[in-house]
This record gives sequence, C-alpha cells and structure tokens, in this order.
Amino acid sequence: MGRVTRRAFTVAALSALAFTGYAATATGRPREAADARGQSTATEMRGMWLATVDDRDWPSRTGLSAARQRGELTALLDMAVRRRLNTVMFQARPTADALWPSPYEPWSRYLTGTQGKDPGWDPLGTAVREAHARGLELHAWFNPYRIALHADPSRLAASHPAREHPDWVVPYGGRLYYNPGLPAVRAFVQRAMLDAVRRYPVDGVHFDDYFYPYPVADLPFDDDAAYARHGGGFASRAAWRRDNVDRLVREMAEAVRRVRPGARFGISPFGVWRNASTDPRGSDTRAGVQTYDDLYADTRTWVEEGWIDYVVPQLYWNIGLAAADYATLVPWWAEVARGSRTKLYVGEALYKAGDPAQGVAWRDPDELSRHLALAAGYPEVRGHVFFAGKEVAADPAGALARVVAGHYRQPAKPPR
Repeated sequence: MGRVTRRAFTVAALSALAFTGYAATATGRPREAADARGQSTATEMRGMWLATVDDRDWPSRTGLSAARQRGELTALLDMAVRRRLNTVMFQARPTADALWPSPYEPWSRYLTGTQGKDPGWDPLGTAVREAHARGLELHAWFNPYRIALHADPSRLAASHPAREHPDWVVPYGGRLYYNPGLPAVRAFVQRAMLDAVRRYPVDGVHFDDYFYPYPVADLPFDDDAAYARHGGGFASRAAWRRDNVDRLVREMAEAVRRVRPGARFGISPFGVWRNASTDPRGSDTRAGVQTYDDLYADTRTWVEEGWIDYVVPQLYWNIGLAAADYATLVPWWAEVARGSRTKLYVGEALYKAGDPAQGVAWRDPDELSRHLALAAGYPEVRGHVFFAGKEVAADPAGALARVVAGHYRQPAKPPR
C-alpha cells in the first residue's frame, strides 16, 4: 500500500461542515436517520476512556469511602449519557493490579492508597451493571505488561506475582514491566485478564498503546536472557519482540471469543504505524515514535489480517500539524481498514481542547468538530472515542458540547 495523500479539506470548509450533523456529511452519506417513530437509528461508536491509573479520571483521589467512589463513578456514567455517548472503556487493570476481586492479582492501590487492600466493594462489577442500566456498553480496559510507575519491587504488595517471580520483571525508565518475551508471562497476564471476562458480562476487552515500553534514549530494555532462550529462528531481536506482541494479540482475541462469545476485542495504538520515510507503506508523517519499530506493535497487520474486532488509533494531533497531521492519518488508517473485518474508530484528544499549552489550533473550540466532519468523509471510520472521562464531564473549552450539538443530535447504538 502506497503513501496516502491528504484530501483537500480547508479549515473553512471543515468549519462549515462541523455543525451540519450526520444527516448530510462531507460525502453525502447518511449516517443518521430516523425510524417511523422519529427515533434515531444511527450506529456508530461514541466512546470515552475512563482512566484509573494515578486516579486520572476516577476516583478523584485515593482513600475515598466506597459510597463516594461509587457515586463518582455513576456520575461519570450519567455524564456519558448526557453527552450522547454509548460506550465506556473502563480501566480495570491499570498496573498489574485489579479493580475487581481477582484471585491472581492484588486490589489496585488507586482505590485505597494501599495495594492489596479490599475497598469494600466491586468497582468493575458495579461499572458493568450501572453502565448497562444506562444503555451504555462497558469495555474492560487492561494494560498487559505495566507493573508499576516506580522501580522498587519492595513497594508492591507482598503477594504480588512480580515479587513471587522476580525473573519476570524488567526495570526500565524508572518503572517496572513484565517481560513480554517470556511465555510464562504471556500466559499469566492472559489468565489474569480473562478472569474478569469470565466473571462479568463485559461488552468488550480493550488494550491501549502499551506493549513494550516507550523507548528512553540510550537505555536498552534488558531482555537479553529471554532473547537468548526464546529468540532462536528470528532474524533480529526486533522481529522476535514483534512476534511476542503478535502472539499476545492473537491469543487474547481467540480467548475472548471463547470465554465470552459476542464480546469484542479492540486495541487503541499510538497513531503512527511507521513514517513513509521509513517504509513507503507508512503515513506521510514525521512522528518521533513508530509503533512497529519502537513499541514492537505491528498495528497495521492486526487490522489487515482482522485479528482484532476494532482499532482506535490515537490521532491526538490537530489538523495541519506538520509532523502528524490528523487530515493525513485519518485517510491512511481508512485505507488500512478498507476491506478488513476490523472496525475503525478514531481516538480524539479531548484533553487538549482549550489548553493553551497545546498550541494555537487547540485553542479553537471547533477543532474537534472539524475532526468529526473530516472523518465523516471516510466510510471506514465508524465512530470516535474521547480521552478522557474527566474532560467529558468538565468540558472546560466547550469543545465536546459543540460536537454533541453538531454531530450527536440523536442517540446512537455502537457498531456490532
């Protein structure tokens, strides 16, 4: 697949489209219609991530009572409904710990401040039940390999598997990670995640962009012993690492379908697979990170081969950004997804809207509306997911309110 060039959408044209809604999109394709009773029959992903790592979105701080935590959670779900969203990606395993009573891993410290301490209720079970009561889908969001945002194993709960199996652990960049190159690790993290899939009627299983860690300059990821033991037959360490991640993706997809038929498995990768300067099949971008080369995640293959049910590339850049233009990456991903069973949604940087530190483009509250207007010109794009829950609730720049007014005039069902 050759380089995809940007379509000639001007900012002025996109501004005009931003508030037309899906009844008449850039290509005239109907995205939103009504049945005989005048009710919406639209089908598209309208999601939000709800991050729990470091209490990013929820809970507002550690140590709240069970009642306060539950109240904050249901308030965020209520806000998702008011914004006419239909899906929540709930981070249930942020750092090799659990927001449900797992037999494999300790309770998350983000609930009580102490890893392993029972919070007195079941957050994931409650999130699933309360989301469904509101007509929302709930996708359980797991981070496969991140253990801790620090590098001190002694700070982990005494029963933590990383302390029981120190040979599974790689310190890197001031954090702790499970080694993706060990088959025992891959089997364990799948068991830990699938426990939640068996317990709860989740609508999906969701990974984000963390596989091998983002590279730190001049700091190698120490998997020498694992490579020596398991890397035979591969042309390079990079090829072996990519195979490790491919195996996790394929095996997890198969397991989710086996354990809970009907649940979907999706991944939200960093938005650039490879730059075209590296690979002519890549995007016309100049990103400093390429998932294929730096995270060892061959996201393009996962979509083209249909290994996953949906992909949500994090296209967290504005229209016109020279290094990674939203208007370049949407058509690139649309071409990758064309003909695949994998559905394409777009990850949107709601958190940047109105933030002066993010540059001039993000000061305009219409920037996100222009994103949706542009993406509507590509039939492969089946919806959007917004990062993240805190901004969905607060919407400090009013950007999401403009999206709702211009594009989400009626409720919609998520694609199945």
